[in-house]
Amino acid sequence: MSDPDGASGNKLTVARRRDRSGSGPGIVDDLLVTRPIIGSADMPVREAAALMTERGQDHLVIPLTGGTYGLLTDADIRAGVVAVGRDIDTPVGELVAGPVPVVPQGTAAVDALTVLFDRDLTAMPVVDPAGAVVGVVAAVDFIAAPAGPGMSLRAQVSRAGNIGDLTARARRIPYLMADMVRREQPVHEVTAIGALIHDAVVRRALDLVLERHPELDPGALTWLSLGSNARREPVLTSDIDSAVALDDAVPDEQIDSYRIAFGEVNEVLLGAGRRIDENGAIASKPLFARTRSQWRSAAQGWVQAPLENKGMIFTSLLLDSRPIWGVLGADALGGLFAELRNHPGTVGLLLAEALSYKARLRSMRDVLTRRADTFEIKEHALTPLVNIARWAALSVGATELDTRARLRAAAGSTMLSEAQASELVEVFDVLQRVRLTYQVAQFDRGEPVGDTLDMKRLSPLDRSLVAQAVREIAGVQRKMTNMSHYLPVAD
Repeated sequence: MSDPDGASGNKLTVARRRDRSGSGPGIVDDLLVTRPIIGSADMPVREAAALMTERGQDHLVIPLTGGTYGLLTDADIRAGVVAVGRDIDTPVGELVAGPVPVVPQGTAAVDALTVLFDRDLTAMPVVDPAGAVVGVVAAVDFIAAPAGPGMSLRAQVSRAGNIGDLTARARRIPYLMADMVRREQPVHEVTAIGALIHDAVVRRALDLVLERHPELDPGALTWLSLGSNARREPVLTSDIDSAVALDDAVPDEQIDSYRIAFGEVNEVLLGAGRRIDENGAIASKPLFARTRSQWRSAAQGWVQAPLENKGMIFTSLLLDSRPIWGVLGADALGGLFAELRNHPGTVGLLLAEALSYKARLRSMRDVLTRRADTFEIKEHALTPLVNIARWAALSVGATELDTRARLRAAAGSTMLSEAQASELVEVFDVLQRVRLTYQVAQFDRGEPVGDTLDMKRLSPLDRSLVAQAVREIAGVQRKMTNMSHYLPVAD
């Protein structure tokens, strides 16, 4: 394609879609179409099934103790009664495993969807500010929401019958994310949907590879997503980073066989258009595929001596980890860093490491190589901000993963005021929007997609916003550096 003005002289813009149907933030309230059916734990299954049939719904809300709720579904009745020949007068409470997460009214649809898939649920109750159930949302309800196209692609990925089907479907991810950008959906929703589909690609790749290795037990591993995908913040340039925790019962001589299979998973992901950094964190490497006891032993060493054996690097990596296969939940590795806050010296060193990545518009290398008109948005802005959020969340004992949630959790703490946290959330949104919009414009033009911005190709407004964002991050870093002198630096 000819470019008479030179590529660096043209503004990079994304064509906005006139038809924005299905766009907009979207909240769970918009997905509630019928009133919920409320049952009780002591009602017989016979009565519950009749009530569900009468109302044409496949779930029943069951109030539990402590203001919590359970859900009885058609699937529960089939598995817990029909399949095992159980008496249909069995109390419903014997089939309901326990409380399910609830979604407050006003929750963004994409946030509710993320919880639904993370917890492998079929539905969740929606509650009002007083905690009363006002409805139930299920996965099918999100098809008409802004996340609908993404959920359709996720379903297609999950049903891929072979590696060829999987790779073809996964290669549509950048097109989907680009379309969401054109529809002007909030960037944190675009990246959250991208992460949900990435997770589905990895799970299906694991399925298909492990089917070829009957000697390996799929139930003996927990696959951890790391980095931006774990934080649900992937853009078009994001790598798929990973680690695996194996059951302690896996014999040492078989661990290498698992790692070989994980290497095959990497090949599938590469073929599917996902980025894999062979020199980074990938589950096929011995350092990133260990038994749970080996991970715990290593973590104890990193906490007690963070300057040895790349302790701070591994700690930061695993603080940004999320299980997507196997043992789900925050305790997938047995509370790997539960004692970290009891080592203030280590926490202080982590803060110093976080602050060592300075936010700046240009580095000395840029000046010496006369690249003053380019800006490394990830290295010089987003990485410093992500590091601040990770450390701030750790300092207050928060378990959130995504950067925006971490900043909000740490707001009002000693090291991060409410105002600073609010400013940094806004800064993160601005930087992610500029970054992803720039990449989509490159993608549309058939150019290599990257994180190096040619500032002349940004609009004057975006140039100003980026400069202001960097100043905000640098200002917070300076304040944190001054306050860090009052923190212990050794245990």
